[in-house]
Amino acid sequence: MTTGNMEATTESDSNYNDLELMTVREVLVNINKEDKTVPMAVEKSIPQIEQLATVVSARMKEGGRLFYIGAGTSGRMGVLDASECPPTYGVPFDWVIGIIAGGDSAIRKAVEFAEDDVDQAWKDLSEYAINDKDVVVGIAASGTTPYVIGGLKAANQQGITTGCIVCNSGSPVAAVAQYPVEVVVGPEFVSGSTRMKSGTAQKLVLNMLTTAVMIQLGRVKGNKMVDMQLTNNKLYSRGVKIIMNETGASEEEATGLLEQYGNVRKAINSFLSKATLL
Repeated sequence: MTTGNMEATTESDSNYNDLELMTVREVLVNINKEDKTVPMAVEKSIPQIEQLATVVSARMKEGGRLFYIGAGTSGRMGVLDASECPPTYGVPFDWVIGIIAGGDSAIRKAVEFAEDDVDQAWKDLSEYAINDKDVVVGIAASGTTPYVIGGLKAANQQGITTGCIVCNSGSPVAAVAQYPVEVVVGPEFVSGSTRMKSGTAQKLVLNMLTTAVMIQLGRVKGNKMVDMQLTNNKLYSRGVKIIMNETGASEEEATGLLEQYGNVRKAINSFLSKATLL
């Protein structure tokens, strides 16, 4: 169990100084050097990510939903991950929900002091009739965001499963979460700019979390997104190719099936069922 005694590495001084004296190439090379350390930090947290992904999968199989709460960059990361689940996996828009402190306008423009309201996250969650089948994951690079702490505490009190993604060890957010994920990436290239390595770490963890969950929910066949939404020509062409690869159908047959069913999985199942009858 983590404690409140934390070393805020996200706020510590950069390993580099006099950034303004560097050439553009030196800036880029050094940022890249720091970025290379992020996947290794994530790797150390795989056991924690596994626990969180396992419980989220279990709750969602029972009809629960996944909620993200966060502020600033962390909140935007949650909204981004949630918004990509429906087109990628064909799930309803209310299965994975991202909530950012300050409301949707905060996605584009910072809302002053929104993250400091300890009661607002629960008010925001309550608008979705949240219940004990759901899971709430707080995202906070620092691990100290009052908005996130308050939301997780309230969720715990209501018997709702909680998790978090933070980038400091021993943070208050991790202490509140039942399933904490701590990815300690160390000082940022620009001191305290957690949109950099911390944001990258959060994105990697979120990718892992929802991908693992959606696979567990049967939303991937082999390695293909058979439930993806066909919202543009590129995705439509990808759908045709998936049908061809999975069934051996010609491009003309696959295109016809996709036009008929409007869904890659349904098109594949129809072809295979008819082939079995033959």
